[in-house]
Amino acid sequence: MALQFGKRDNEQARPLGSGMASPRPTPGAYGSTAPSTSSPEPQTPAASQPAASTATATPEGGSKLIVGPNIKLKGVEIQDCDTLFVEGTVEATMDSRVIQIAQQGAFKGSAEVDVAEVHGTIDGNLTVRQKLVIHATGKVTGRIRYGKVVIEEGGQLSGDVECAAAATGKATQAAGSKPSMALAA
Repeated sequence: MALQFGKRDNEQARPLGSGMASPRPTPGAYGSTAPSTSSPEPQTPAASQPAASTATATPEGGSKLIVGPNIKLKGVEIQDCDTLFVEGTVEATMDSRVIQIAQQGAFKGSAEVDVAEVHGTIDGNLTVRQKLVIHATGKVTGRIRYGKVVIEEGGQLSGDVECAAAATGKATQAAGSKPSMALAA
């Protein structure tokens, strides 16, 4: 019997972040040359997936770490990760491109990122170089530095909060540019 590795005949390609659950493998799908007679189960949207956002789309081939529900990752330093997606709990220090916190997810610690999208909670030191998005269920507390911020109605932001543009150049404010803060409807 020959083993075959790679894409299954009945597997369909789907884009990253599509929010669709993967079909369950059928019996004999791996290592078998016999065709499967059962049809895949219908796909349903994952209830815990946050709404798709073009600002935080992960490029193909980018490194992505997913901390699933009920998983606790504690006392680590996360490096060389393009996107961290948290559905469980993470206590860490990290420097990344994107952090996404699901509604039931929580991040504690220190993070420096380009973009942060928060549906759950972040507590600690957060530096967002570009854009911080806090959704209606999101809560961000601690020492927060941001380039731009968007807060949906119901979202919470508290602690030592400072616009990074204001911290790096008071002269730019004097020239007429103001820190960016937008409230989403």
